[in-house]
Amino acid sequence: MKYKISLLLLLTIVLFSCQSNDERRLAENAKEAKKKEAIFNNINKGWTFIDEPINEISESKLNSWTEWRDFMKEIGDKPRKTIGAFQKKSTAISKKAMALNNNIPSEFNLPQIKSRISILVTKIKMLDLFIHLSKIPDDKVVFLVQEINKELISLERQMDKIVEKAKIPKEQGEEDFLRMLDTTRAIKSSAPPIDKNLQVE
Repeated sequence: MKYKISLLLLLTIVLFSCQSNDERRLAENAKEAKKKEAIFNNINKGWTFIDEPINEISESKLNSWTEWRDFMKEIGDKPRKTIGAFQKKSTAISKKAMALNNNIPSEFNLPQIKSRISILVTKIKMLDLFIHLSKIPDDKVVFLVQEINKELISLERQMDKIVEKAKIPKEQGEEDFLRMLDTTRAIKSSAPPIDKNLQVE
């Protein structure tokens, strides 16, 4: 009889401890779900890219640049519903950004444009890295979206400057003068090299 009572007490204790463990686990899961929802809401609110060109002239020039159009279309489509959707979108944006280095139109194939594209690609890769971490730093993700927007504006303004500068008519002879300043096109000297061993007396 004592054995049965001891066994019954032991079973009761085990059942209560299992219930409290289940309740604790449920509470932790609910807390984790709330945290994930807060991260999702913060990223969802801050995920707004500038996907419109800031100047019509640049827009008309960029229509022939397929990689640019694809990139702008990709950042214009905002993901919905889950963090996984944002992670997939971030990876897709990163791939499109990498492709921006291909087929740059000749008028924009300049160091100042290439350097801005490089900075833009770096920040997009950082965004892709942060959003794929197990503990997503949502504040850093939102900050990087803002930084990417700044880089997009900087890139588009530089393109606008190039387009505006190209409209300015050149003066007569200016083209020849600029060619003469270009050291890569300079005519090599046909005079023999000076022998340093010869001394002038």
